[in-house]
Amino acid sequence: MAWNYMLMLSVLCWLPFTLALPNRISARATGGPPIRSHSTSAIHTSFTGTPTVVGALNATSVGSGISSLGVAPGATTYPSDGKLHQPQPAPFVPGGGLGTNGTTPVYNAKSDFDYESLSLALYQEWIELDLFHDGLARFSEADFAAAGLTAEDRYLIQFMAEQELGHATMLSNILGAEAPAQCTYNYPYTTVPEFLDFCQKLTRFGEAGVYGFLPHLNSREAAILLTQSITTEARQQMVFRQFEGLFPMPVWFEVGVPQSWAWTLLAPHISYCPENQTRLAWQNFPALKILNQPNPARVNGERANNETLTASGGMNVLKSSNVTGSAACVNSTTVGESCHPGVTRNRTAPLSFPGRRVSLQWESPGQPVGPNNSYITATTAGTPKYVLWASQLNVTYSPLMGGGNNSGMTIQPNISTYQGDPAVNGTVFIAITDDNVFVTPFNISMVNPHIVAGPALYQAG
Repeated sequence: MAWNYMLMLSVLCWLPFTLALPNRISARATGGPPIRSHSTSAIHTSFTGTPTVVGALNATSVGSGISSLGVAPGATTYPSDGKLHQPQPAPFVPGGGLGTNGTTPVYNAKSDFDYESLSLALYQEWIELDLFHDGLARFSEADFAAAGLTAEDRYLIQFMAEQELGHATMLSNILGAEAPAQCTYNYPYTTVPEFLDFCQKLTRFGEAGVYGFLPHLNSREAAILLTQSITTEARQQMVFRQFEGLFPMPVWFEVGVPQSWAWTLLAPHISYCPENQTRLAWQNFPALKILNQPNPARVNGERANNETLTASGGMNVLKSSNVTGSAACVNSTTVGESCHPGVTRNRTAPLSFPGRRVSLQWESPGQPVGPNNSYITATTAGTPKYVLWASQLNVTYSPLMGGGNNSGMTIQPNISTYQGDPAVNGTVFIAITDDNVFVTPFNISMVNPHIVAGPALYQAG
């Protein structure tokens, strides 16, 4: 179909048509540019065959690594005293800022970093579009009702799929003619609770993966549009937590993670992509499994042991088919135990806690993964020594005990972001590293050369 490849000022012209919905949410707007073609009835199988291309996308010249340069000159010279120190370009306008000099905005990629980051985001939007449709098609009305969800709840999932189509169209317009297309996917879930948990975790790393690269984009124009889409995805993640009977937002800050982390978690669930599909440059790390991942389908979720779906990779999606009767929190009506869908649920027995032993197991590098099994997991790290915990504003390390035969254990740390805010809460990213490198939210990707395996999603609350 014909659709706009170069997105400039025209994007701002059609936004009101899509946002100004009639009073009935089921009504459809008739104006605006076309959306990207897509499938709503795709097959979902694993890849079988031989890849024709292997490995991440590489440039002709590849450096040996990015060195730590310390604080940039002038980074600490602004006085921050509440006074104006620069000429004002116009009344009521302070000096400074990026993209504020009156030049006409052009909504495109302006570097390889931009293109590869936005392409990763598009891969994410495509799988979310397919995922939401698949759950609605795979499970019956009775299946959803057994999980406590109504027809209105199912329609909300359908509407979230429509949001993803808008996000995919927007990113495709920015990227141009070679924008990645929709692929064929595989999902491990067999029940509605497992579907909800998969969605909750997929949207979690989709959101966090964008936060990680958003401030680094050369294209500030693309950044504002991506911000407007990812804030919608953040709301989706919260909705799936509410559907799962979890506290909707148990942290003060949402974490941002590097592109390679998001790609490592996403790639195992992509089976086939079209021939000549745009490839990505990001790394695929060896998969990390949490052997005693807390299971929010249980009344006492902390007691879970090997209750994650084996095909879920680093997402560590819950297994609910063996959680029945009084052990299943969806069957409880007791406040503090019930995980029936709701605006908020506060569990009396926490899913995890400081001092909890966490058992881990990881793959060796060199495994085929991702579209057409054409990407290979890799690491440049040495001997595994630490477990990295990335949550909110913090990256914290705990000692890895054992570590032989690609397995070991650690103790969940007792740390706070600020007083009263436990840093390990919600869905936390963890990884095995060879060093406890100091990084902050703005340069967290500097830890990538030290990752042995991971990330994995740890369900802390």
